[in-house]
Amino acid sequence: MDQTAKNAAPGVVDRPAVRFEGVTKKYGAVTAVDNVSFDIAPASLVTLLGPSGCGKTTTLRLIAGLEHASHGRIVIDGKDVTLLSAAERDVSMVFQSYALFPHMNVMENVGYGLRATGLGKVEAAGRAAEKLAQVGLSGYEKRQPSELSGGQQQRVAVARAIVLEPKVLLFDEPLSNLDAKLRRRVRDEIRGLQQDLALTVVYVTHDQEEALAVSDRIIVMNAARVAQDGTPRDLYNEPRNSFIADFMGDANLLDVEVLASNGTNAEVKVGPLRLDMRHRGIAAGPAVLAVRPNAVRLVAGQPAAGGMRGRVVKSSYLGDHMEYRVAINDPAVELFATSPVVTPALPEGSVVAVDFDPAKIVLIARDKSLASSGHRYRCA
Repeated sequence: MDQTAKNAAPGVVDRPAVRFEGVTKKYGAVTAVDNVSFDIAPASLVTLLGPSGCGKTTTLRLIAGLEHASHGRIVIDGKDVTLLSAAERDVSMVFQSYALFPHMNVMENVGYGLRATGLGKVEAAGRAAEKLAQVGLSGYEKRQPSELSGGQQQRVAVARAIVLEPKVLLFDEPLSNLDAKLRRRVRDEIRGLQQDLALTVVYVTHDQEEALAVSDRIIVMNAARVAQDGTPRDLYNEPRNSFIADFMGDANLLDVEVLASNGTNAEVKVGPLRLDMRHRGIAAGPAVLAVRPNAVRLVAGQPAAGGMRGRVVKSSYLGDHMEYRVAINDPAVELFATSPVVTPALPEGSVVAVDFDPAKIVLIARDKSLASSGHRYRCA
């Protein structure tokens, strides 16, 4: 990746490969993308991530020219393409279904776009062979798509896209048709190709782990807007609101009380516990504490005075770690916790003392529009 891409702050780039300026897309009375703005640096991989219906796929299609903006401006490599058709934009897309021609062999599939532009057969075959080598498919030129594995078909689709040397390469849920083990391998291959060839990639997925693994930046969308834009580490460790904390991996969201602030830290009341932690600009009063499952510390036995008491409701062995559901004070209220200690496990029904790792908890402002997965309870 070039130095410009490395050093650019999220969403702000001097000469972006892609720029959205207040882009809105409406379908009648339905707003699919609502006043969205962002920059994508050259030679970076940026993921559009979010739940179903959030607007991420529509945003990708707006970049591709498969949809046109109702309002706003789209710029690719310094050129205003807002009103241009898909054929007039220097972009290529790898579709979820790969869309390989079943009656053509691998070489013919990869070279199809070149031949369609009028390039000679020999030159097209040479460039297609070069791209097949880059994706590790030399020797597969004469095979039919039906003779390839899912991962190999994916690489053919990538080769067909990059052979046109587009300014921007788009991926629409590229791993959704693959099994779990193959997904991990192919996502690493896509990331490696992007870095080796210095490609500008916009990647759409609903899978948080996939986004964390491949991205330079993640743009999380919710309800047609950008909820937060940043590096994978920032989004996971420094969520802006309850939605991001809950969406970027499992989180227990606790309603708590900030008692007082002193410098960069605050005293936070979590049930009977008192925590000293970074306040992140949160004023005294009601707030939310985001606690990752691996931040919940469980010790068998009754808690000390001033401690939090829990009871193990569910204990699940997952090979390299345990998962627990722990009722706190009220059986209707549960925490989700994980532990790398599998032997001995905490048995169901046992009483435990509950505490939190201060390095893995984050204080955030209370969000009345919270959309959570249910790991939330009042603890103030």
